[in-house]
Amino acid sequence: MYKLLGLDEAGAKALNRSIFACVLSNLALLLSFGVILEVITVLLAPLLDGTALNTQKLWWLCAAALAVVVVYFLVYRNEYDRTYTASYSESEKIRVDVAERIRKLPLSFFNKKDLSELTTNMMADCASIEHAMSHVVPGLFANIITIILACALLAFYNWRMSAALLAAMPVSLGIILLSKGIQAKFGERTVWAKLDVAERTQEYLEGIKVVKAFSLSVEKFAAYKDALHSMMLTAIKFELVSGVFIVSAMMILQVGIGLVTFVGVMLLSGGAIAPVKVLFFILIAAKIYAPLIVVLTLLPELFFLLISTRRMRALRNEPVMTGEENVKLTDFTIELKDVTFACNEDDVIKNFSMTIPQNSVTALVGPSGSGKTTVSRLIARFWDVNQGAIFIGEQNIRTIDPETLMRYMSFVFQDVVLFNDTVMNNIRIGRQGATDEDVYDAAKRARCDEFIREMQDAYATVIGENGSTLSGGERQRISIARALLKDAPIVLLDEATASLDPENETLIQAAISELVRGRTVIVIAHRLRTVLGADTIAVLEQGRLVEQGTAAQLIAKDGLFARLYRIQQESLGWTSAH
Repeated sequence: MYKLLGLDEAGAKALNRSIFACVLSNLALLLSFGVILEVITVLLAPLLDGTALNTQKLWWLCAAALAVVVVYFLVYRNEYDRTYTASYSESEKIRVDVAERIRKLPLSFFNKKDLSELTTNMMADCASIEHAMSHVVPGLFANIITIILACALLAFYNWRMSAALLAAMPVSLGIILLSKGIQAKFGERTVWAKLDVAERTQEYLEGIKVVKAFSLSVEKFAAYKDALHSMMLTAIKFELVSGVFIVSAMMILQVGIGLVTFVGVMLLSGGAIAPVKVLFFILIAAKIYAPLIVVLTLLPELFFLLISTRRMRALRNEPVMTGEENVKLTDFTIELKDVTFACNEDDVIKNFSMTIPQNSVTALVGPSGSGKTTVSRLIARFWDVNQGAIFIGEQNIRTIDPETLMRYMSFVFQDVVLFNDTVMNNIRIGRQGATDEDVYDAAKRARCDEFIREMQDAYATVIGENGSTLSGGERQRISIARALLKDAPIVLLDEATASLDPENETLIQAAISELVRGRTVIVIAHRLRTVLGADTIAVLEQGRLVEQGTAAQLIAKDGLFARLYRIQQESLGWTSAH
């Protein structure tokens, strides 16, 4: 069970304590029931035996009842702490563990998963484990243990009545257990239907601009509507199938009360049992069947929850990227040797070899889909190569822990990612221990200090989700400030000036000049005029290195680079005469 829920040793111990606490609560309830039966016995004694009412014993029983109330309060409080507090703490730990594991997974994993499924893993699936630990597993096992203890004690009173009490239970449990496969089948469909709705909901929200622009109401957004309708039908079928089996099991279980009454009457008529014991067994049957019904209800719920936790276990078992942590790099020359990398079984990079000298600017250019971005991601070890090797200095990056490797690299992406936090905290991501003065200095060098100080709360301004209150150029400059603050010896620039107006491009080029000074720089660019000053330009086509040299050398060679450069110049209104 612990492995099915994905619990570690501490989580398993917490769940055991929770089950034990629930057992104590159930036994405390049985104590109260025992007091009630004693009260009934005292009250019936004058009618059955003709003796006087024992008022003194009644007063003692009243005192015992008060004591039981106090005991029940204490054990229930203990159950609450052990069950709910422990389950929510464990759920938090699992979510943090999942988030950490996701952070360490290679990017190839995210090519197979979409954001909605991972969000469901971290939230809904963790909530399923939380619900199982707080409401399902403790109650299920505690009720089973309590029933076994109660029936064992009842067997000492009268084994035939005890057997009659339990006669219907195997049949009821059999119905639930034998129907597990059918319930699992419909449960799987329900889970996948919910995942589809989550995916379509995310798609709808991300495309809200298009939805509004073309007046696509929910009725017209067919994929979303169909997913919702499918989930509704699937959920109804699942509830119907589960309900049929659960209700059938409950109906058969209720036969047990009739059996207890029938056997009791037979034994009573033969003089084999006292009337009080018959009454006792009938009352205790009603009491025991309450937790039995809970067991019958919780078992199918547990089956369903385990479907969700299966995906959580699969995620937590995904192999993470590993390597040595205590690595000190001093030489930042980057060398790619016969590198081949495949994505979805298709080679994206093929037998790629080149050297990127330390403290130089190397530009990767080429047509769309030529593999420029992939090469930069391989250097950063976002993926591992299929063949060949990449070295920084003399160190194969595959032997370096990804987090250790990241300390030596700064990134400026075309699609800037900012968080719904203050400007200060967004820049400080570059170096967590940086002082405010360090942040101010990085912002000035990134040419963004001026517009930040004009904002309502300056560096304390919250910039919205992904910097929604900022322009594209402002967001890019904050990203450069973050990279400047990190002060890493290797810098990767991926289309950092793409899609910017001339004014912002000028400011960002000035900020980038600050960033690349004295570092090993890899630039990915479509605008070839922005990399004419690079020390080396590597031209890629279909995942292969086809040309390499300075801009002047490549233009003189009149190959792919020269052709791409001419096309771009002509598109800007230039002629060959210029």
